[in-house]
Amino acid sequence: MGKRFFPLVLGSVFAVFFTALAVHPASRAVWWAETIPVMAVFALLAATYHRFRYTDLAYAMMAVWLFLHTIGGHYTFANVPFGFVTDLFGFSRNHFDRLAHFSVGFYAFPLAELLTRKRLAHPVVVVLFGLTAIMAVACAYEIIEWGYAVVEGGEAGVEFLGSQGDPWDAQKDMLADTLGAVFALAVFVARQRLAPGPGA
Repeated sequence: MGKRFFPLVLGSVFAVFFTALAVHPASRAVWWAETIPVMAVFALLAATYHRFRYTDLAYAMMAVWLFLHTIGGHYTFANVPFGFVTDLFGFSRNHFDRLAHFSVGFYAFPLAELLTRKRLAHPVVVVLFGLTAIMAVACAYEIIEWGYAVVEGGEAGVEFLGSQGDPWDAQKDMLADTLGAVFALAVFVARQRLAPGPGA
């Protein structure tokens, strides 16, 4: 019974968290730009909950990005209080955005789970599709960021882009997404081997 309620409890906690961080963000324009994808993903998961229920691990992995991106939307990614990590490792920039990008890759796990449980593809194809799908989304999002920065301009455009002066920021963000997908798919494959069968 507890398993059935985990996604509902997690979703409720996120809804409260999101509402709290929607109050007085650093930049309302950046908040809208950053949180529209969050709201879209959350709404999609809520709408499809009764039609296809992912495992608790899949919901937990998807929630990581929802929470991190909500934090980034509130503070703007370059200004999230992350100084303790920056100081600990001697970084020259705030790497909270890299962590959030890494968590984007976690969505390869539920994608692989969906394809596997629906028996839509061979296991090898499932893994390859999960990886390339995340890479495609990562690339598309960087283009959207660039377009927004050009159209919006000003401080909001700079904060949304979040490059922090790194000319290779887009490529590094896409690499972080990809590495997150590799990690998530490795977890998926290991879990399938330990607990084979539909709905494992």
